[in-house]
Amino acid sequence: MPIHRRSFLAGTAALTLAAPMPVLAQDRPSVVATTGMIADSARAIGGDAIDLRALMGPGIDPHSYRQTRTDIVALSRADLVLWNGLYLEAQMEEFLLRLGAQKPVVAVGDAVPDDALLRHADYAGRADPHVWMVPVLWKHAVTATRDALIAVQPDRETAFRDRTEAYLAELDALQTYAEDTLAKVPEPARVLVTAHDAFGYFGRAFGFEVLGIQGISTESEAGLQRIGELVDLLVARDIGAVFVESSVSDRNVRALVEGAQAQGHDVRIGGGLFSDAMGAPGTYEGTYIGMIDHNVTVIARALGADVPATGMSGKLAAGL
Repeated sequence: MPIHRRSFLAGTAALTLAAPMPVLAQDRPSVVATTGMIADSARAIGGDAIDLRALMGPGIDPHSYRQTRTDIVALSRADLVLWNGLYLEAQMEEFLLRLGAQKPVVAVGDAVPDDALLRHADYAGRADPHVWMVPVLWKHAVTATRDALIAVQPDRETAFRDRTEAYLAELDALQTYAEDTLAKVPEPARVLVTAHDAFGYFGRAFGFEVLGIQGISTESEAGLQRIGELVDLLVARDIGAVFVESSVSDRNVRALVEGAQAQGHDVRIGGGLFSDAMGAPGTYEGTYIGMIDHNVTVIARALGADVPATGMSGKLAAGL
């Protein structure tokens, strides 16, 4: 059985076989989410009814993240653990699968239908885990989060369902904004060059060719040959902007810029994108909606679209 489905089955089996007794209305179940994107969905659904903790903050790379002793304590004490699955949290997967035999541990990314998942030649036997990059795709993970929360706090089901419907409507609005905004990028400029191959779903959904220096996982190495190939492509196709990512070193992207300049072609860094982690807590970019709004707006503006710098609803930080 492919590993990304095995992780989902482990989580759902735990919900059935090892779920704790229903939590009283005045109590708040402890929920631990691995990434900020999952935590934000859980927060939107659970609100003050849950005690929520995210393990990975801004700038943290989930591909290489290993659980700390503090994490192990939090995960072991949690009433519910939410993770992406699809081998995103590669270094934590074995621990999370074992934990799923003892308590509800749910891989929300595994709720995305098989036929909607992307495969990659360099990622044999696995699916691309970056399913949050497209809001309508991420809705599957949101509903899986809702169902997991209802399972550990059934007395809150109505509230959780109502809050989920409101949040899903926001994701639909975000999807519409992304489609409308990115359609304003001139077709020849719809080439997205980034630090690692995290934007495959984004490219498929919005009609962009995506070229990552590293592969789907940041654990893969970017060789000199790959960088050289991309430099030649930038020059040959007159691509004017490349992008760095908040959770990945900018070293390879800057090597592209320098390589193109050495061939007489000016390439600028079009901006920083949030790929595997969101922005700072307490900021708009520190929410899932703000993260995607930022990415869409920055990409569109850097590649030639005339769109406001403040994004979908005027909340993006000035000067992005």
